Amino acid sequence: MSPSEKLQESRQRLLSLWGPQQAHSKREPLQELIMTILSHRTDYVSEKKAYERMWERFGSWEGIRDAPLEELIEMIKPASYPEVKAPYIKQTLAQIIAERGAPSLDFLEAMPTQEAMDWLLRLPGVGPKTATLLLLFNFKKPVLPVDTHVHRVSIRVGILPPRTSADKAHKLLLAQLPADADALFTFHKHFFWHGQRVCHAVQPKCYQCVLNDFCSFYQEKAPPPKQQGRIAASGKTDLSL
Repeated sequence: MSPSEKLQESRQRLLSLWGPQQAHSKREPLQELIMTILSHRTDYVSEKKAYERMWERFGSWEGIRDAPLEELIEMIKPASYPEVKAPYIKQTLAQIIAERGAPSLDFLEAMPTQEAMDWLLRLPGVGPKTATLLLLFNFKKPVLPVDTHVHRVSIRVGILPPRTSADKAHKLLLAQLPADADALFTFHKHFFWHGQRVCHAVQPKCYQCVLNDFCSFYQEKAPPPKQQGRIAASGKTDLSL
């Protein structure tokens, strides 16, 4: 089966499991951006706690922008790497407010997709993963966030070549998918859920996987069932912010 055939078959099988999804976010765009920065290498409970502590202490985006750095670091300590994320948050808020005159990203909705991407990528601490997530979830732009789960599943199944970078994965996958926000959101969520629940970085549940009959990792590397508990996957977590 070719990589493109694997992609389409994976989409169909995961669609049968979870059904179509509609692009959406429960958070306003600036909150989405700041919480996404907090979320890197951090579980959702800790991310949420860090955000709530920060907001309760400083009370506004301007207050967070102007907060003493050491105090902001202390407030977001439930998130990992607070000493890295706090300067990014302060600098990003300062740049948005300075350029736009208000703490809001609503103007991105009217921007062409690539122009909006370029604008976001100029912000401190914002990489392609964060920018695409914001644009897809909040503004339904036809882009594809490639997080660690999407990246890992795509390479293991054989949709992408081994050692494909996350940035290159974004371009390769996007070129083979419909330029439709809901279709891209569905793909992202399905591969995210599959990586989170089945195709783990360590000890993947290969024998429960609906893709295993054509998965390259399963065919080449998965041990017999009695040994599966000792699988050590080679996938690495994306450390980029």
